[in-house]
Amino acid sequence: MAASVPQIDNYINGEYVPASSGQFLDVISPSDGKVCGKVGISSKNDVAQAVKCAQAAFDKWSKWTVKERVKPLLRFYALMEQHEEELSKLIMLEHGKNFVEALGSVRKGNETVEFACGMPALIAGKVLEVSNGVKCEEHRMPHGVCASIVPFNFPAMVPLWTLPIAVACGNTYILKPSEKVPMCAHKMMELIGKAGFPKGVVQCVNGTAEVVNALIDAPDVKAVAFVGSTKIAEIVSKRCRNLNKRCVALGGAKNHLVAVNDCNVDMCSTDVLNSFCGCSGQRCMAAANLLLVGPNDELMEKVVAKCSKIVAGDQKYQMGPLIDQAAVDRCKRYVDNAEKNGAKVLLDGRPWIEKFKSTGGFWFGPTVLLLTDPKDPALHDEMFGPILSVLQVESNEAAIEFENANPYGNAACIYTSKGGTAEWFRKKFSAGMIGINVGVPVPREPFAFGGINASKFGDFDITADGAMEFFTWRQKCTSKWAPPEKKTWMD
Repeated sequence: MAASVPQIDNYINGEYVPASSGQFLDVISPSDGKVCGKVGISSKNDVAQAVKCAQAAFDKWSKWTVKERVKPLLRFYALMEQHEEELSKLIMLEHGKNFVEALGSVRKGNETVEFACGMPALIAGKVLEVSNGVKCEEHRMPHGVCASIVPFNFPAMVPLWTLPIAVACGNTYILKPSEKVPMCAHKMMELIGKAGFPKGVVQCVNGTAEVVNALIDAPDVKAVAFVGSTKIAEIVSKRCRNLNKRCVALGGAKNHLVAVNDCNVDMCSTDVLNSFCGCSGQRCMAAANLLLVGPNDELMEKVVAKCSKIVAGDQKYQMGPLIDQAAVDRCKRYVDNAEKNGAKVLLDGRPWIEKFKSTGGFWFGPTVLLLTDPKDPALHDEMFGPILSVLQVESNEAAIEFENANPYGNAACIYTSKGGTAEWFRKKFSAGMIGINVGVPVPREPFAFGGINASKFGDFDITADGAMEFFTWRQKCTSKWAPPEKKTWMD
């Protein structure tokens, strides 16, 4: 194997271990289409070895006090800060984000590590004397081995939604990164080792569907966190339920941003751009639909004008590529079909395909569609690219009716200058995360991330106190050490 192309191995029991199959997949840099790494294709045997080591480590790790468990986590937090630029460059290489987006995603992930370092205060149980001489206590107990299956779009941030909270709560943890972007996770495992986590507490197994299935089916894996498409999230959730395993599975989204005529046009147009073009639209919090309550030519002119200035690249105010050719083909197909169905293409990103064809990368430019058919698939399907579908509706009620009818429920946003209007929409949106004059309403710790409806299956949210609830079970203890001085109905 060429020295210039790194080999991405599993991280099992504190060591990098090649996949037992001896087979590899190419890791393709989406900016130029070149091979930037080789990732091992693991088998169920590799998963079995990782689970065995994680179970052995759990017996000791779970006996550590929570104050002891957060010590290596504190060191890991510091190491993440020290290596944030290196991690960001890996994300740029394997995923294609620009530097600002990559750095921001690393820092957002490390924010969850910071939150988990406060676990000694967060996980403290309840104690109450409930009757004379009778005391009730509640203790949060770890499940055991937990698995996290993550997507390609945030190679550092999404693993760090679950890893720090899971281990701080006393679980051991196995990460399955996307085979499209394994390099950042590989580096983070190095930092895990340097932070001083005992062998087997945090592990990483690379591969494809065989690894996912083996992790879910492994009897010693007690809880599974998944982030990906709605179709797969539902399958994972049902499979875990059938095995009586705890599961949280985040799926896709079709987020709606509503703009009423009293909105701040300049702020709204900038936020719309950032929301649907940021990360090239490859995030579950992107504004996919813009619903205009009545005509707003000024807003649309500003959206198109600002988006027209976006250029391809990896620096601030530049937009990166899509993850692969299939993503480019999907976006083109939806725009072609919308145009055939009568949509007006206010801004066309398709010319980027030919413009940057010589680079070998997977480029698709910002696209704004003005639709008249409310049934057009571009208004209903998750396209996962820099495409904004715009539909004019007659009233606030019509906007809510349209948003509520979509099967997803990740995010919804309202742009208005009136508090009453904002509160009316907040109460009626069918989404787990709401933005008021905020185009990407990702909660910051200690507020948890999670949607509703077809955007989430399973138990609880995936960060903050929602994750703490997910990664523990409540043990209740009632005790009495002497006969009560005064008898009650309990006696």
